Amino acid sequence: MNKVVVSAAEAVADIPSGSSIAVGGFGLVGVPELLIAALLDQGATDLETISNNCGTDGFGLGILLEQGRIRRTVSSYVGSNKEFARQYLGGELEVELTPQGTLAERLRAGGAGVPAFFTPAGVGTQVAEGGLPQRYDGAGGVALASAPKETREFDGVTHVLERGIAADFALVHAWKGDRYGNLVYRASARNFNPPAAESGRITIAEVEHLVEPGELTPEDVHTPGIHIQRVVVVGPVTVGIERRTVRS
Repeated sequence: MNKVVVSAAEAVADIPSGSSIAVGGFGLVGVPELLIAALLDQGATDLETISNNCGTDGFGLGILLEQGRIRRTVSSYVGSNKEFARQYLGGELEVELTPQGTLAERLRAGGAGVPAFFTPAGVGTQVAEGGLPQRYDGAGGVALASAPKETREFDGVTHVLERGIAADFALVHAWKGDRYGNLVYRASARNFNPPAAESGRITIAEVEHLVEPGELTPEDVHTPGIHIQRVVVVGPVTVGIERRTVRS
């Protein structure tokens, strides 16, 4: 029942090359940055990441991207990362673009054992009709495009079929957690962390504050410990500011 491990390095030590990894966070908030840094040091390559965005330059998943460790990513937002754009347009990175709410539900569904679901999001666009560039050839051409998806009408509204995502591993960041793996996220860090935590077959949580079992009331728990296999205590984390704007 005690899921606490000594260090982030120990927590990610068995993640093999070629793994799929769901990662929590939105922009700079709620990103499991210390677990990602430990994975960089660990050396796994050829990774597939599933996350709202693939980090920013020099932060989060961006540090794995810079070292060429990510082969493929499933994301809804790909801005604010020049290296991402370079690799994508250069044919070095495969990208599956997914609407933001659809991505969250794909993660949640995968964790709940739901293989697929229908949604109206993306109907009438390349998300449903196919043709979205997933990998370029490095010379301006498209080497791989998305395939058309099944559609079906419900109550007079067309929906598109989306697959659930069950990742090999998941990395999440929580404000509080106990030894059983029950987690509480703070403010907007409760973004993609809950569905990412559910999606992972093995989910590793970095927590700022470790409390003893019983200190978290059931109604305050955002992710139950049944979804979590490992807990690492990292201490308080400072959240950066992506675009600082000040009055002159």
